[in-house]
Amino acid sequence: MASETHMSGPECLIENTNGRLLVNPKALKILSAIQQPVVVVAIVGLYRTGKSYLMNKLAGKNKGFSLGSTVQSHTKGIWMWCVPHPKKPEHTLVLLDTEGLGDVEKGDNQNDSWIFALAILLSSTFVYNSMGTINQQAMDQLHYVTELTERIRAKASPDVDGVEDSADFVSFFPDFVWTLRDFSLDLEADGQSITADEYLENSLRLRKGTSQKDKNFNLPRLCIRKFFPKKKCFIFDRPTDRKKLGQLEELCDDKLDPEFVQQAAVFCSYIFRNSKTKTLSGGIKVNGPRLETLVQTYVSAISSGDLPCVENAVLALSEIENTAAVKKAIAHYDQQMAQKLQLPTETLQELLDLHRTIEKEAIEVFMRMSWKDIDHLFQKDLAAQLDEKRDDFCNKNLKASSDRCSALLKDIFNPLEEGLKEGIYSKRGGYRLFIEKIQELKKKYLQEPRKGIQAEEILQEYLKSKEPVIAAILQTDQTLSEKEKLIEVERVKAESAQTAAKMLEEMQIKNQQMMEQKEKSYQEHVKQLTEKMERDRAQLLQEQERTLSLKLQEQRRLLQEGFQEENRRLHKEIQNLQKEMQKPRTQCCLS
Repeated sequence: MASETHMSGPECLIENTNGRLLVNPKALKILSAIQQPVVVVAIVGLYRTGKSYLMNKLAGKNKGFSLGSTVQSHTKGIWMWCVPHPKKPEHTLVLLDTEGLGDVEKGDNQNDSWIFALAILLSSTFVYNSMGTINQQAMDQLHYVTELTERIRAKASPDVDGVEDSADFVSFFPDFVWTLRDFSLDLEADGQSITADEYLENSLRLRKGTSQKDKNFNLPRLCIRKFFPKKKCFIFDRPTDRKKLGQLEELCDDKLDPEFVQQAAVFCSYIFRNSKTKTLSGGIKVNGPRLETLVQTYVSAISSGDLPCVENAVLALSEIENTAAVKKAIAHYDQQMAQKLQLPTETLQELLDLHRTIEKEAIEVFMRMSWKDIDHLFQKDLAAQLDEKRDDFCNKNLKASSDRCSALLKDIFNPLEEGLKEGIYSKRGGYRLFIEKIQELKKKYLQEPRKGIQAEEILQEYLKSKEPVIAAILQTDQTLSEKEKLIEVERVKAESAQTAAKMLEEMQIKNQQMMEQKEKSYQEHVKQLTEKMERDRAQLLQEQERTLSLKLQEQRRLLQEGFQEENRRLHKEIQNLQKEMQKPRTQCCLS
């Protein structure tokens, strides 16, 4: 499996064994291979309400997730089925089917609450499946939503008062879809036809009042409204006769109620077209490996007795990916330098220019992959490693140049060394002959290409090693007068001093080039970081605007409901007044 995953059937993602939640390594391996962005749809509801059937439909199959045909809950834990997304190319649809809530065999609902919370945390679309209508019993069965703030933390460090704003949850909560199975009512309100969405909104209206009964009535409705600004509702007729429900996997569509088949098709179409890619704060799209990390982090927190924290999970994920980003950037640098660098370089600047070009590319690689690099620790690590590699290449360049120059000198000046051994310069006129030979071989050496930055230094080291020999030949050459010898000694000294000054100047230039390169590296890091921060800031503003827009929509809806409620109250008062006004007239007419 490379970019696209083909699973023949579901695999258990999170096992629920003896009250303990355990991650299945086989399922994690499947996720780790999915490099595409994922759209995660999770379904939750009471056991034996037909959740698995809908998930099989989303997978494009009749069989897959276990349906069962008894009053026992079949699905245990959370099961996963990854399929190519039918409407979004280069995306994977991850379907999560959860064990039925409220199974009497479990004894308590502790694990139900965690299953509910995990489905919220992992999905981008959350489907709540229930039977019949939305009445108070249905709301009471949805009490898990009122416990979310006790099961999930948005931030590692809440506000000063220890309370988290509902906006913190809205920013990462999935879209909410309520599916009502075996729905038998007519969709009407006040004698007017309404949509399923309007039915849901009407069912979520709050009561006015401060009694405990009113509070209990309002709490689940308020939580749904606050945490899930985007809500959708679908109703389903009974698919077939009760006796045939156990054979649902085997029945073709033409054997099912046509209304139900159409309703299921509309539901699937909506999910395919409207379910969003799972996204983290900062607009980070979740792929398989990221979802894998989220699953491990959340389940690990629950198993250790902590609350799963979204911020901590995101930070853990960012650390993994930022570490990988540094490695990827360094690998790019190493690969490009190995391909393009030929040592020794003629000048230090040639090496530094190549380093700067490839360093810029490496920083770009890191910036594309990294996110939530708190205090820029990973970028600083990258910068330190790149500096170290630059210095290492500079040292290698020095050595390569030194080795080549030493080999050239040994080869080119070999005739001179042989002449010294044979004593051809230890005679009258030998000094002139020796100097001429050195100049001839020096010229030949300087004409050799790609000696590198140590060419002059290695040459001067060699010539300096020959100064005692030169002095000895000079003193034994009887063709020169004492005055000429003194003049020649002074000439050699002056030439040596001039060479030393030239080498010092070259060293200062190299040092200046290194300082300039370090400053350029720093500026490149700052430039790319600034650009990334601007992009991240723009993304954050978009997220904040979206969250604010959703909250404003909810507030407007509440105000509108308030106006509508007030209008209904006034309308009833007017009707009552009209009735009262009509009473005397009737009596008058009778008299």
